[in-house]
Amino acid sequence: MYLIHAQLAAPEGSLLPCDAAAAALVLARPEEGVEHVSAHGDGPRGPVLGVFLLADSLAQAENRTAALCERLLTRHPGFRGWSLRRAEAPFLAPLGHGLLGPPGRPTGGPAGRAE
Repeated sequence: MYLIHAQLAAPEGSLLPCDAAAAALVLARPEEGVEHVSAHGDGPRGPVLGVFLLADSLAQAENRTAALCERLLTRHPGFRGWSLRRAEAPFLAPLGHGLLGPPGRPTGGPAGRAE
């Protein structure tokens, strides 16, 4: 299973439609392997859909997510003027470092205690 983040670009002043995740699930095709979609309108780089799906490779998962998002942006009236910036797996830092850092030692050692 893969988690792919689809970063969206919204027209000025637009908010992520409240039914974005549900609408994406409805548009997902069985062969795309989509298991779950979550929507986050306030991501650090703008609105994002988190798509959990089964695929044979990361590239396939990213391509399927991009195709799903293009269908969503084309067919859902609340996405008029929106575009897909990218559909990629998010980078995750090692346990204890938080999302993408900070660099240095993790907060918990092998015993799970801070050193």
